[in-house]
Amino acid sequence: MNAILALEDGTIFEGKSFGATGTAVGEACFDTNVVGYQEAMTDPAYRGTVLAFTYTQIGNYGVCGEDNESDCPHVRAIVAGELARLHCNWRADEPMEPWMQRHAIPGIQGVDTRRLVKVLRTKGALRACVTTELDAAAAVKAAQECAPLAGSNLVAEVSTAAPYHWEGESRIWKLPNKTAGDLSNYYELGPVQHKVVAYDFGITRNLLRCLRRDGCDVTVVPATTPAEEVLALKPDGVLLSNGPGDPAALTSVHAEIKKLVGRVPVYAVGLGCQLLAHAFGGKTVKLHTSHRGGGHSVKAVQGGKVYITAQSHAFAVDADALPAELEVTHVNMNDGSVEGIRHKTQPALGVEFDPEGAPDAEGKPCYFPEFLQLIRNAKK
Repeated sequence: MNAILALEDGTIFEGKSFGATGTAVGEACFDTNVVGYQEAMTDPAYRGTVLAFTYTQIGNYGVCGEDNESDCPHVRAIVAGELARLHCNWRADEPMEPWMQRHAIPGIQGVDTRRLVKVLRTKGALRACVTTELDAAAAVKAAQECAPLAGSNLVAEVSTAAPYHWEGESRIWKLPNKTAGDLSNYYELGPVQHKVVAYDFGITRNLLRCLRRDGCDVTVVPATTPAEEVLALKPDGVLLSNGPGDPAALTSVHAEIKKLVGRVPVYAVGLGCQLLAHAFGGKTVKLHTSHRGGGHSVKAVQGGKVYITAQSHAFAVDADALPAELEVTHVNMNDGSVEGIRHKTQPALGVEFDPEGAPDAEGKPCYFPEFLQLIRNAKK
C-alpha cells in the first residue's frame, strides 16, 4: 500500500506503508543509531513524535518484550529506508511489523531519510503527517494542524496513575554458557544500600534497572505527587526522571521540586533536569533540532572530560536565564546547549542525557556515581 510523509512546510515524501494503516501526526525527529529501534519507540520521552531512523534497515532483529522501555510504543509513526523482510535474533518474540500493527503504529518505508534529515537540520523541528488515507495536500494540512510540542503537557499521558515499588527484572543480562551447563541469563544483584523515590515523568525501565543495579531500592510515584508525600516515604534520595513534552507547562511540578531541594539529595535526568531549572525560576528553550538517539558528545565544564551519550529531548535549559543558585556543569559539543546543571549550595544536580546510556570507558558498574555520592554525603 502506498503511503505519504508530509511536513508542515509542504515537503512531501512518497513510499510504501508498513505496520498499521491510517493517519498519524506528530513532531518529526530522527535517530541515527544502528540498533535500538524498539527501545526508542517504547521510550515515553518520544511521545508525540514521528520518528525517522536513518540507518538503512530496521526490524532486522525483530522485537523482544524484555527490551521494551515501557508497556507500549509512544511514537506516533515511523519513517524508514527499509523494513527488513526477515528478522534474525534468538531472543526475538516476533517480527516488527505485526507488533506495530497491534499497537496501531503506522510506518512508511522507501523514504530518502538523508534528505529528510537535511530538511529537519536546516529548518528545525517540523510537524509531520504519515498517512495511507489522505492525498498530499490534505496530509500537509493535517501536519499544520497538529498541536506543537511547545506548550504541551505530555507527561500527563505517560506518568503512572499510582505509586509502585519497582520489582521488575534488574539483574545484569549475559549470554548463557550451554557448554558449561550454565543456562542462566543473568548475574545476581548486590544488596540494597539506598532508598530512592523516583518521580515518573516518563521513566524508562532501563533507568529503573540501573538504579537497582547500583544498590537502590526504588519506589516510583506519579508526576503530580506533592513533595511532602515523597518526604514521608523517608527516601535517601529523589530522582526526577526523563519524559516528553514542554517542561514549562508543568508549573505545579516546579513548586514541588523546589520544596524537595535542601531536604533530600535530588538527581534529575532529561526532562527532570529542565524541571529542576524551572523550580528555581529558570527557563527552557525549544531546540532547533531535538537531541535523539546516541552519539551525542557532551563535555564536562570542570576537567573537560568528554562523554558520548544517548539522549531523547526536544528542550534544553536556557543558559542565558539560569538562576543565580544554579551553575552549568555540562555542555553539548555540537550546538553548545546546556547538558547538565548543579545547585551551588544544595545536593541537587541534573543532566540532560541518559546516564545509563553513557558507558564508562573502564567498564565500571556504577551508572549514577554523582547521585550515589550525594546520598552518601547526606548520610554522614
